[in-house]
Parts: sequence; C-alpha cells; structure tokens
Amino acid sequence: MLESNLSHRPFAKWCGRAAKFLSLILLFLIVGFWFATDLPLALELPANEANLIAHPNFVGSDRCAQCHATEHKNWLSSQHAVAMQEATEKTVLGRFDGVTFSKDDVTSTFYRKDGKFWVRTDGPDGALADFEIKYTFGVWPLQQYLIEFPGGHIQALGIAWDARAEDDGGQRWYDLYPDHKLKAGDPQHWTGIDQNWNYQCAWCHSTNIKKNYDQVRGSFSTTWSEISVGCEACHGPGSNHVAWATKSSGWEKFDQHAKGFAQNFDEREGVTWRMDATGQAYRSMPRSSAKEIHVCAGCHSRRQQFSDDPESVGRLFDAFRPSLLEDGLYHVDGQQRDEVYNYGSFLESRMHSAGVTCSDCHDPHTAKLRQTGNSLCGQCHAPERFDVSSHHHHAPNSKGAECAACHMPISTYMGIDGRRDHSIRIPRPDQSVLLGTPNACNQCHTDKSAKWAADAVKAWYPSPKPGFQDFAQAFDRGGWGAPGAQLGLIGIAKASTEAPIVRASAISRLGRFPSSQVLDFAASALKINDPQIRAAAVSVIAAADPETRRSLLTPLLRDETRLVRMDAARAIAGEPEQNLSPDDRASFEKALAEYVDAQLFNAERPESQTNLGALYRDRGKLSDARAAFARAIDIDPTFVPAVISLADLKRGHDDESGAEAVLRKSLERNSQSGGLWHALGLSLIRQKRLPEAMVALAKAAELAPEDPRFIYVYSVALHDTGKRQEAVEALKSALTRHPYNRDILWVLATYEIEAGDYTSALGRAELLNELEPDRSDVTRLLGELKQQMR
Repeated sequence: MLESNLSHRPFAKWCGRAAKFLSLILLFLIVGFWFATDLPLALELPANEANLIAHPNFVGSDRCAQCHATEHKNWLSSQHAVAMQEATEKTVLGRFDGVTFSKDDVTSTFYRKDGKFWVRTDGPDGALADFEIKYTFGVWPLQQYLIEFPGGHIQALGIAWDARAEDDGGQRWYDLYPDHKLKAGDPQHWTGIDQNWNYQCAWCHSTNIKKNYDQVRGSFSTTWSEISVGCEACHGPGSNHVAWATKSSGWEKFDQHAKGFAQNFDEREGVTWRMDATGQAYRSMPRSSAKEIHVCAGCHSRRQQFSDDPESVGRLFDAFRPSLLEDGLYHVDGQQRDEVYNYGSFLESRMHSAGVTCSDCHDPHTAKLRQTGNSLCGQCHAPERFDVSSHHHHAPNSKGAECAACHMPISTYMGIDGRRDHSIRIPRPDQSVLLGTPNACNQCHTDKSAKWAADAVKAWYPSPKPGFQDFAQAFDRGGWGAPGAQLGLIGIAKASTEAPIVRASAISRLGRFPSSQVLDFAASALKINDPQIRAAAVSVIAAADPETRRSLLTPLLRDETRLVRMDAARAIAGEPEQNLSPDDRASFEKALAEYVDAQLFNAERPESQTNLGALYRDRGKLSDARAAFARAIDIDPTFVPAVISLADLKRGHDDESGAEAVLRKSLERNSQSGGLWHALGLSLIRQKRLPEAMVALAKAAELAPEDPRFIYVYSVALHDTGKRQEAVEALKSALTRHPYNRDILWVLATYEIEAGDYTSALGRAELLNELEPDRSDVTRLLGELKQQMR
C-alpha cells in the first residue's frame, strides 16, 4: 500500500516540509492555559458565543493574551509566532535590491516594485517570468518565500535566504538542492507538487489550516485562523475554554480539570525528578499518557497526515501516520539519516522510556531550551559524576566536553540547518566499524578512522555498556536478508524492554520474510497496547491469504485508533470481505470509509489516487480504478506506480496492446525508470516479441540494479533464449549487490547444476538452507546435490 509520505521520491519530505524551517528542531508545546486558575471574570463573550459550544471555535492568540499575558509574551519571542508571515518590509529578511543568483543556466533576480517583493526566475513552463513574493516562511537559520499561483496553489521557492550572520557564511541567497538540476516539470522543481505549500508546509506553519482542495477543478481554497503557529495550534480551539473562564452560560458542564479543552496537557503536573545514588534522576511517578508528545509530533515528526479535525489531531494516530525507523530515513542503529524531525528519534531514547517529555527540556512557549549547555542535562544527570573528564575524557570546557556533542550529534539539512539527533545515545564507533553507521566521535575527529575511535572508547571503558539502542545488528541483517535475520527481528519485536517504535519497526521488516512463524507472531502482536505495533502487524498480515486476513483482522475494525481500523479494513477489502457477518460488515464499511476519507484528504497527491485505484480494483470497481489511476498520472506524470497499475488493469482486460501504449507514453517522459522498462519487457514477452522484450528487460536491470527482481527476470529470459552462460554471469554479478536474495540463489543453483558445476550449486543450496532451514524444496535440493557429489 502506498502512502502519501513522499518517501519514495528522491529528496522529498514526507512530514510536511513545514517543520524544517523552524530553528533548533525544538519539540514544543504551549501549555499555558491551565497554569492560571484565577481567571478574570470581566472578559465577556459576544452574545452568539455565550452558550455552551458543542463544536468549539478558534478564538485567536490575542484572545488568549487577555488572561495569559506572560505566556503570550513568551510566545511572541518564539519562532512559532513568525513561522509564516505576509511579505512586508518588516518580515522579509532577504536582499531584494536587484541582486542575482545563478544556477543551472538560470539566473534569478530579486527586486522590488510598487512596494512589493518580486523574483524573476524560471516558471512552470521553464521560461523566465516575474513572480510576486506573497509570504515569508521561517526566520532562522534560513528564510524561504512563497508564491501564489492560479487555483490557490502556493509554491515554496527553491532559492532560500541564509539568515545567519555574514561572518558565519550567511547573508546570501543559496539553492536548497545544489546537487540536482531541477527543471520545470520535475516534482521537486519549485513549481512542482513536491514544493506545494498547501500540502507540504501549511499545517505546521499556520493555525487551523483547511486545505479545501477541489478535486474536480484541481484547485485550493486554503484557509487559516492565524497565519502563524498560535496558541490554538497546540491547545486546539479555545472558545470552550473562554466560556469556562468567563463563567458563561453552560460553563459548569465543562470538565474542571480540562477547563474546556479537548486536550489537557497534564503529563508533568505534580511531577518531580529525584536524584539517586548513581547520579541519575528518576520521575516521581510514571508518565501515563503522551498527549504533550503527540501534539508536538503532529509537526515535529516525519509523517503522513490524513485528517485536520481539531479533536483528531490531538490524538496522533487518529490524524497522522508517523514513520517507523525505516531504511532511508534512519541508519540501522536508529540514528537519523534523512530529515525526520526528532519525534521518531526521541521515541527510541532512554529519556522517553524514563518518562521525559518535550517540555522537560524545552520551554513550551518560547520553544527555547530551559537551560544552556551542560546545565540542561545536569538537571537529571549529576554534574559531579558526568560533567567531568573521568566521564567524557576531554578537556573541561572543550567541544568534546559538551554532553550534546557526544550524545546528540548534529546533522545538517536544507544546506545550513544543523539539527541534533534526539535518540540521545551512547557513541558507538565499534558499530561504525561493523555496520558503517556514523558516530559522534568521528564527527569531530574527521581525520581519524572509526577503528581509532572504537579503540579509544574501549581503552576508556574496557567493559562498555551497549547503550539503550541494541537493535542495529538485527536491523542490518534484516536489510540484507542475511542468515538469522528473521529470528533476530522476532527477538527485537517480542522484547518488552525495547521502545515500541523499535518493536514496530522490527515487525514491519518481518514483512520481507513470509513464513508461518512470522505470521503467528504478527497475529499475537495485534493485541499489544501500542497503535504503531498493531499497525505494523496489520501490514504483515495484509500479505496473507484472504481467509487469514479476514479471521485475524476483523476484530481490528473496532480498534480504538483510526490508523489501525482503516489499515485493517483496507487489508480485508476485496475477496476477504465476502464472508463477513452482518455486524462485522457494518464495522468494515465504517472503517473502510475512514480509509477512503484519508485518501481523499490528500486527493491532490498521486499516491492517494493510486491507493484509491488499488482499492477500487480489489473490490471489482474497475471503472473507478481506471479513473483514479488516470487522475494520479494527470496530477504527476512522473509517478510511475500509477502508470504501471493502469497498464496492469488494461492487461487484466486482455488489452495487452493498450497496456504497452500506456507504458510507452510514460517512457517518453520517464525514460530512466527501471520499473517502466521492466513492465514494458514483461508486456512484450506476453506478446511474444522476444527481441524487443530482451532490450527492455536489459534496460531495466541496468537502470535499477538495486531491484533484484529486474536482474532475476532478465537473467531467466537470457537463459530461456539460449544465452545460458550470460545468464549465469549476470546472476553472479547480481549476488555482489544482493548476496542473500533467495530467488537469485535458487535459480543460479539450478543453472549451475544444469552446467555440471555441482560444487558451486552446493554452496548456493547450503546458503539457502541456512537462510530458510524449514523449506522442504531447499532440503531436497541439498540432499540431491550431496548425493550427486558422492
């Protein structure tokens, strides 16, 4: 199942590019309303607001300020208050005095005209044109600029202003994608869909965003209640709270603890941290909820959004699908690789497990650290034990003596924006040696090797503790499909001592190893009290046979979390739904409607349209499926999965020539897509046009060597057309990249037996048996080979 998280695209940013423009990547929370208990009664609601409001309204930060002056003043000093602004003399930081910036044969000019800010640059047709800067986006360390197009589409210019001081290399224009030549028509070009503010950015830079996308017209009528991140962006609509505060009619009906809010951030209320004899602090009471962290995660996470309902967004998994520790986003040890915005990293930390919340470290209204330097960590980690050379082994007051330098190393995004990894881990240069992961030591000691760093740590700590994150080797084996991968991942997934996001990530990886053992474990994981774990288990079971899906996932149609409910419904849709009882059918239809609504929430995205097309196809609604796939291609002609899905739909109706036409038309624009060439090759084989097919399959294997299916199919085609030695050589070459691929190993062993090379074939069979010891066909092959070699 596709997701509208853009993770399939180079450079694209799933969780709403919005969060990346805020400095320091602070996990934030505005928690001021409930600080005050003696609210003035002089504040009157307008007559039409005086009654109890069943569906609360947004009242604006100025209304909040009337009672919460201190919190409001602090908020005004935050970057949240200026996350997005109208472009004015006061808000624009960049130079618009005729200065130019050149890249890839395009010279852009920044200037002023009629009191407004303009840029002359390449537009959606590739020609130079003049565009008015409508809004500013962010303030430090960079500022981007937004331009409005017809149909309500607002686009983020790809040339940004470096707001840092000139001595730090700032006060200049620079390109956000310096290593990529982006032309009009590319989704990542500033006029393309991956730079669209309405989808990518708006939610996290403004308050009460409603995209209001018209699927028929392809236009937006996006609205907000505040242009920047105001009080209600975190607290939710405030009209009920105002009614409670002013003792307006019906105020008694509000919960006196929540005071009119759907979300009451009370995780830290009455909590103290006590230092024990080891110099470590412990929470006075366990954290029993994650409301604060989840509200922060709505923007400070890599995630897909599928609802803007004010009540749903306070319940993270009813409005968002946060990323797991996925390949490409994270290193195998859980360190951030791509732009992941800290929530996922923080969930895998020992701090999160101990009950730390965002506002333990960050002031919820200024969004700044509560203390500077090592003093912040010293709140919970005794300085006399940890802020000393005997612990960090660096000179006092040096860079290496900073807690964050070792435990929260920085990665740079958007060219200049350094952000700290919030997994807060022990440096492990030994894992760098073994697995190639980064480590904090070599981030400073760039002239040294990872082995040098590992030896130094071993000398300091002869019996080192491995740290809280201990899943790296299991995830690495899982990525390679290496021997022991399945058991290692099951071990991580079963361990209650592991962070839930780690367990969910292990379960998700188990989907690559279909077996009865994996299926049995996934079934048991459906009962674990964590929505990410249950959703990951659903994704594994979704690949099972129809009856297994129906029997195991039907109870999940009534899950308390929308994310789990709708994923279960999607997995049941099609053949499994035929045998549902009337009661289960009602729950299924309701949950499936939630899934459809989630896709329609992002109807401007090709991923969502392709998801809908696949759903309609599975349910036999073929005309609807064709229309959805066609819409996806119309939205983004570079979105290859929709093209292949439409071609497959035509093939299913015995229209092979129609399928070929769809693929060839897309190849005119996407000539470097291995997936399209592969699909075309298969179509040509079905049409018995083998010479043409061989050219297409070879092209696919050449363009996408990272996909083992392509080289496997091409090699089989080589063999079947009489080029047996070429097939063997191609498969051997593929094994250097995919050493544990079962299909490649099996067919290579078969071809080697055919050629009389029993010794090599035996080695392949032994590795296959090590990878999957329970496969009867592998055991049989191994026995026959051993018999043959006697």
